[in-house]
Formats: sequence, C-alpha cells, structure tokens
Amino acid sequence: MTEPMGATDGGRLKVFLVDDHAMFRAGVRAELGAHVDVIGEASSVAEAVSKIGALEPDVVLLDVHMPDGGGRAVLDAMRRSHPHIRFLALSVSDAAEDVIGLIRAGARGYVTKTISPDELAAAIRRVADGDAVFSPRLAGFVLDAFASRPDVPVADPELDQLTNREREVLRLLARGYAYKEIAKELYISIKTVETHVSNVLRKLQMSNRYELSRWAADRRLV
Repeated sequence: MTEPMGATDGGRLKVFLVDDHAMFRAGVRAELGAHVDVIGEASSVAEAVSKIGALEPDVVLLDVHMPDGGGRAVLDAMRRSHPHIRFLALSVSDAAEDVIGLIRAGARGYVTKTISPDELAAAIRRVADGDAVFSPRLAGFVLDAFASRPDVPVADPELDQLTNREREVLRLLARGYAYKEIAKELYISIKTVETHVSNVLRKLQMSNRYELSRWAADRRLV
C-alpha cells in the first residue's frame, strides 16, 4: 500500500479541488495559495477520480453536487483504494441530508462556501491531521444522525425524485432568494432557474413557491 506523503517537500499540504464551477475553483486556488499547495483540480467525477489517484493529495476539497454524481460518487470510487487521502466537503449546501450522506460516505468534515480563507486553511490542516471538522451549525446534524438518532433516514422518496441541481434551486428558493439571485449564486441563467423550478413543482405536484418552501422547511432543507 502506498504511504501518504503528508506534505510537499517544502512542508506544505497538498490539496486537490473538485468543483464544477471554474470561477469558484480559481478563487479558492488564489485564496489558499499562501497556505497550501493546490496540486490539481477537476470539474467532474471521472476527472477527479483519475487525477486524485495519480496525484495522491493529502486533502481533497469536494463539492457535494455536480452534474455527474458529485462528492458521494468520488468518495465511493476512492475511499477503498486510497484510504489515506482525506476528504473535506466544501459546498453551498448546508442541508442535513447532504451533510450526513457525505460523512457516512467517508468525508472527514463538511464546511460551507461561506467559510473564510483562513478558516478553510485551518480546516484543511485539521482534516489532514485526522480531525473531523464541521461548520458550527452542521455539527448538530452529525450528532443527531450518529449519536442520539443513529437510524435517522438519509433517503427521502420524494426528495430522491429531484436532481442535485433541482435540490440546490429548491433550497435557495425556500430561503427567499429571487430567481435572479439564485442564478447568480449557482452560476446559471434565470431561464434555467425557471426551468428547474417548473420541474420541481411538477415532480412534487405543487403549484407555487410557498408550498415548496413549506415542504423544504419540513425536511430541514432550508
């Protein structure tokens, strides 16, 4: 078995970034440059699996939702063959089912994209050292799932009808975001947002955003 390197020759941690938004990857790379070595990046599951296996970083920053499967698919493909690589979820989503699902799949931590560069660098170091790291609000989800309610279900038949992108749109819509704001947050067009909302309404058999908001709140998606 290949032993983990731990850091580059200069003593800096090797980090790999997985996210389907090029602008976000560029921003993270720039912000982390003073703290770690970002040795590679990928925009899809297949690309991530190939490059992570070849580069063997210390920590992978992993987006939860991507068009071809997202963070869970990367973890499922990598955790047995490369158990020494640590994974830290970095996502816009702070939904309980996303947090619990990624941790159960093998991620060592979960932080949201509102985290500051210094906090993210500290989280990466802690995960590399074997600690578990969560944004403060998210730790309660994990405690509920693995301690007081170990049998909490992650699957939801109605929610499972929705694609990852539809879930993201639904979550922001339920928080009161306007279509224009959702488009900006997710780097998509307003027309695409409208299409996703229409699909969600149809799949869940609802007629307006207020019903969707109540539905999302009942499932702690907001």
